Amino acid sequence: MSKASFPLWSDEPAIQDLLSFNAVALTAVDAVFDDALDPIALGLSGAWGSGKTSVLELIKAEIESRSQGPETKVLVISTQPWRYDPAIGPKESLISEVLAALGGELKEDTAGEKAKGIFRSLVKRINWSKAVKMAAMTSMTLQLPKPEDLLNLVKDGSPEELGGERGLDEFREDFSLLLNSEALDHISRVVVLVDDLDRCLPETVVDTLEAIRLFLSAKGMSFIIAADEDRVAEAIQQRLGTTPASNQEEEAPAKLYLHKIVQTTIPLPGLSRFDTQAYLFLLLTKSQLDPAQFEQLVEQCNELRQSGGSIDDLTLPDHIDLTTSLATASRLTPILYEKFHGNPRNIKRFLNDLNVRQAVASRRGIILPSDAVAKLMVLERLLKDDFRRVLEWLASNQLRDKLQALDMLANRAEPPIFTDNDPSAESDPPKKGVARKVVPIVEKTSKDEVFSDTMVRWAKLPPTLDATAVSGYLYLAASFARIEVIDEGLPERLRDIAAGLTSSLKVDRVTISDDNLRALPIEDVLMLIGHLGRRTRDQPTIQKYSVEGMLRIAGIHPSATGSVVSALKALPVAEIEPATALKLRALDQGIYLTVIESWRAGNPTPELQRTLTIVVQAWGVEHGN
Repeated sequence: MSKASFPLWSDEPAIQDLLSFNAVALTAVDAVFDDALDPIALGLSGAWGSGKTSVLELIKAEIESRSQGPETKVLVISTQPWRYDPAIGPKESLISEVLAALGGELKEDTAGEKAKGIFRSLVKRINWSKAVKMAAMTSMTLQLPKPEDLLNLVKDGSPEELGGERGLDEFREDFSLLLNSEALDHISRVVVLVDDLDRCLPETVVDTLEAIRLFLSAKGMSFIIAADEDRVAEAIQQRLGTTPASNQEEEAPAKLYLHKIVQTTIPLPGLSRFDTQAYLFLLLTKSQLDPAQFEQLVEQCNELRQSGGSIDDLTLPDHIDLTTSLATASRLTPILYEKFHGNPRNIKRFLNDLNVRQAVASRRGIILPSDAVAKLMVLERLLKDDFRRVLEWLASNQLRDKLQALDMLANRAEPPIFTDNDPSAESDPPKKGVARKVVPIVEKTSKDEVFSDTMVRWAKLPPTLDATAVSGYLYLAASFARIEVIDEGLPERLRDIAAGLTSSLKVDRVTISDDNLRALPIEDVLMLIGHLGRRTRDQPTIQKYSVEGMLRIAGIHPSATGSVVSALKALPVAEIEPATALKLRALDQGIYLTVIESWRAGNPTPELQRTLTIVVQAWGVEHGN
């Protein structure tokens, strides 16, 4: 398959608003342009992955669209303190970014020359010793915008330390003069967008906030700080050694410190159930549509969000089948909405992981539809305990029976009644030519099995999974999770024998000699037959070798013949190969006639039906009676 069949979504901030975050962005921009709030530091609070960076991009675009005039330019500066180089210091880095951006806007005239004197004074106040030392060690520009330009401005004269009340006051005064100088009269506002402050170490958090505080006395300065407010407060508490709040009604000192700088905070809402479904659907369909068609879907989703409509009310483009994507989004929404708490990044990562799994699986010959892979991904990523349990079923070759029982329970169908296998009842070899009643080897799973509520809920997700089809994927998923799939129910002394009997390589099968099998006690023989029978049910592709192995065991241990007959009768008739039926032609009809009758009653394929007739005729039984 081509790479386009499994698209991945970038973790970079979204350029297109798929979640109607523009409502938050417009509210923030309105505050920035409100002269009554000038200067302002505004918080944009949300958990990691909630879309804060995307909202900052929307804010930036909206600010730029509102400031198109030559005398109303708003200078937008984007910064990420968590990327600051610790050798320079967060306070120096933020101040230098603001000054460098303003320095690039100074006019080249008399007014500009005068402003450069103020600019030079401001730059001198920054402690550049760390930056100079680092610049001598590397050719990298680090995090300082145009550091060589700034350093050239302080070659004459000794640096003035930015410390103490007088130093801070002088910096504020000079900065206000610079901002209101004729050289910058075309700049109406300066807006600094601070992202990912909640990722920073406590020292960086406090130093960045202190740098912001320096600028907040100057008219025309605005800061929008996108961060999880609680995490920022925790960092402040650690850095300043403040105490937490003594009760829920009291505001902690760290929060008081933060709110002294950040006047108000806009919380970023988590995705609603509708938002989750719409987001999933839009992500799943984007690669199938041209930009105009996709934009129409986005607009429709926004309208339905406001009107309280349903995704089912969407008008889908003609000549493009989006029903599968719509169904997948609908099926995944309930559990992803609950487990991811409305976090867009987690939803996007889930879909990326889904596409990676499907791409790798397909290139290994494991072909599953997207909805089946999505269902298995829910199990793997969100229901880890249940995932391990399913892998135990896979290891013990009970996957088919367990999944069938689980599906019956989830869909409220009455499960079949299985009886216990009683090997002692089959201890005596049957008499030749006499068919005997045998007990199914299928274990009691339906009545005795207790499935977790989460597993039953998972089983309700469509589609119904076929154990044969998904077993290969489960082995792959187990390898991704570093989980070994081993049948702990089969003793180690029998594992090599079982592997040899079912190997597709003749050299492996012949290493298991008749003497090896003859030496096994009857208890081990019955365990081995049970294992081979279950494994054949779960993995029909090994039928050619596993059935041959069971028949070998029956020939060496006649007392175990009944268990072999039970295992053969338990095989799904639709998956029995004609070559498997032909293996019975040379055997005792009195023993294996009941197997033929069972298979005939199970709606065999025409080819298998003809083969069964050939076997019966070879036994000399007319019309199979």
